[in-house]
Amino acid sequence: MRRPFKIIGSGLVMITALGVILSAQQPRIQNGAVTAQAAGAPFTQSFRSLVGSAAEVFWIGYSVPVADGERVMCCFNSGTTFVNGTMSNTSGCCGLCRLENSSGTTMSTRQEAATAAGVIKLEGSDRMIVLYRVENRAVERIRVFSEDCQLDAGGRPVRWLENVRPADSIALLESFVGVQGDTRNRVTDGAINAIAMHGDPAADASLQRLVAPTQPESVRKKVTFWLGNARGRPGYEALRRILRDDPSIEVRKGAIFGMSQSKVPESVDALIAIARTDPEPRVRSESLFWLAQKAGEKVSAMIADRIDQDPDTDVKKKAVFALSQLPKDDGVPLLIKVARTNANPEVRKQAMFWLGQSKDSRATDFFAEVLRK
Repeated sequence: MRRPFKIIGSGLVMITALGVILSAQQPRIQNGAVTAQAAGAPFTQSFRSLVGSAAEVFWIGYSVPVADGERVMCCFNSGTTFVNGTMSNTSGCCGLCRLENSSGTTMSTRQEAATAAGVIKLEGSDRMIVLYRVENRAVERIRVFSEDCQLDAGGRPVRWLENVRPADSIALLESFVGVQGDTRNRVTDGAINAIAMHGDPAADASLQRLVAPTQPESVRKKVTFWLGNARGRPGYEALRRILRDDPSIEVRKGAIFGMSQSKVPESVDALIAIARTDPEPRVRSESLFWLAQKAGEKVSAMIADRIDQDPDTDVKKKAVFALSQLPKDDGVPLLIKVARTNANPEVRKQAMFWLGQSKDSRATDFFAEVLRK
């Protein structure tokens, strides 16, 4: 039996068959009729029957455990909004998320969101909301939000499914990866993102299947990002295997980016090892680029070492570019040293170019010295 939700003030309550009002933390949806119903079993079959049940545009949603409650998946606004009929000037997190709007969800830590909004950091939620937009009896978009994010359904009805098991949700989402007709990748991208954010070990197994060499290269590259960004230690170990064994250079380059997103402490050392020893110059170059974004004394020394020691000129030039991405107090002196002393004229020329782009007074002094000779 479906149970209606009603909006009272800024919150939602659920009316039970006994007339008892129960507080409900989700969904925080306005401007849309929300109807609750049981998830059904088997879940995938029940879900697809619901998708085909109406020709109108509507949303299907449910909540599941989230991998990282400190991560905020919401919308960041700046300007004037209206909350419960009252005008409010807002800047930062978290603004009203309009489901019918084509803009994406912004991710940040809860501390960053609180700082942007000028408020005290709140305790993170341990659940997230997965939403599917249905049009012409087919899922055409998948979105993910933090449970405490305020959503606007744009006048569309919302079917809210209760007690969805995480493993069932992941299996359903995996079935949408690479679906035919997804020309803008909104279904595939949303499905992979949603799988990665699940707080359940089944998500790791699913991502392992999706990154297998039998999958399309475009899918595998997307998965490598989320392995590093959201899956912690299991994701780190998966990326190490990909970097060691995967036959695709493009997927391995994607895995470098994923590794650069990992919070596992060994990830920087792994990138350094790849930059030094990987047999493929394009992979070494990619590692140098993303290492530069992390900065630090260890990284600076390693990049300088690659300029001196790597046998490939293109890798040396990418390492020079990596120096230009470091904080100026780290990068500019090293660029000047390369421009002064490197034996390769192409590398010296590259260092001079990036010194010119730095607009740093030390670079100006160096150029003046060179011109006086």
